Amino acid sequence: MRSKVEICGINTAELKVLKNDEMVTLLQRLRAGDDTAREALICGNLRLVLAVIQRFAGRGENVDDLFQVGCIGLMKAIDNFDISQNVRFSTYGVPMIAGEIRRYLRDNSAIRVSRSLRDTAYRVLQAREALMAQTQREPSVEQIAQHLGLPREEVVVAMDAVVDPISLYEPLYDQAGDTVCVMDQVRDEDNTTEHWLDQLSLKEAIARLDPRQRRILAMRFYQGKTQMETAAEIGISQAQVSRLEKGAIACIKREL
Repeated sequence: MRSKVEICGINTAELKVLKNDEMVTLLQRLRAGDDTAREALICGNLRLVLAVIQRFAGRGENVDDLFQVGCIGLMKAIDNFDISQNVRFSTYGVPMIAGEIRRYLRDNSAIRVSRSLRDTAYRVLQAREALMAQTQREPSVEQIAQHLGLPREEVVVAMDAVVDPISLYEPLYDQAGDTVCVMDQVRDEDNTTEHWLDQLSLKEAIARLDPRQRRILAMRFYQGKTQMETAAEIGISQAQVSRLEKGAIACIKREL
């Protein structure tokens, strides 16, 4: 017995699947003006929508929302499908449904990016799918860039722009009840406790210098002036600047 799964109030176990000859007949009726054929085509291809939204599982999006957006893509595919072409409807419908879902995810991303960047990202995703279909393997960034005629850096930026953000509390794995989150694997080398204490100690050591030593260090290491420039501004010799500078550094080292 098939399990019952409700999406948008629809029992997915009872969804009908149309055969290819039934599809052709219904499409011909639709082109002849039979609106009931359109409804039958939609109901008969809802499993196709379900198959496509499985690709987007794990993004944190509501499945009902993705299903509804996928149905919009399905309706566009039904309305635009050319029955004169020797192509199965699913070959045309799947990219249309997937494209509509990607557009929805892109426009409703938690991180807002410019329209031009979103359009580039959409082209990159299309090129990636086309290259995967040709080579049956994941294309490299260089291959995508060459396919689109874009710089590699622009492709990388566009791909990063549509990556879903991850919470710092997102669990990576759970071993023996000890959950490791993303934040446990992220380290800020510039703002560690040790670095903060070093900065505090340095600030205190500099504060203990006499005003002239502090002025010389500020001119030499913050303003980037030479010893000759420092000497001319203070009104002492270059040798005196050198001696005072070395003395100030030695005092700081002792304090640290």
